Amino acid sequence: QVQVVESGGGLVQPGGSLRLSCAASGSIFRGNNMGWYRQAPGKERELVALITSSGTTIYVDSVKGRFTISRDNAKNTVYLQMNSLKPEDTAVYYCHAPGLGYPWGQGTQVTVSS
Repeated sequence: QVQVVESGGGLVQPGGSLRLSCAASGSIFRGNNMGWYRQAPGKERELVALITSSGTTIYVDSVKGRFTISRDNAKNTVYLQMNSLKPEDTAVYYCHAPGLGYPWGQGTQVTVSS
């Protein structure tokens, strides 16, 4: 089955850290760009970070210097290390291969609150 499965979310205090993981089917992962997106309540889904098949990374300004995206090609897995978390980072986080028409996963909830 062609799919992605996100994990690693949870409740964390401001300033804390979380590491998200996304296990993807090989047909989605291999040779494709992979992105982490997020959707907060009442807001549109936005791209947070992207990693190309060659390892080039791109970040939205609001997470630069705090988040790091990486990929393990042997495990068909993409990660998002999130440090110095802020309440405005609260959202459901999804991984997705943009532009290929594959279905979205269920996402993982990240809540930053004291």
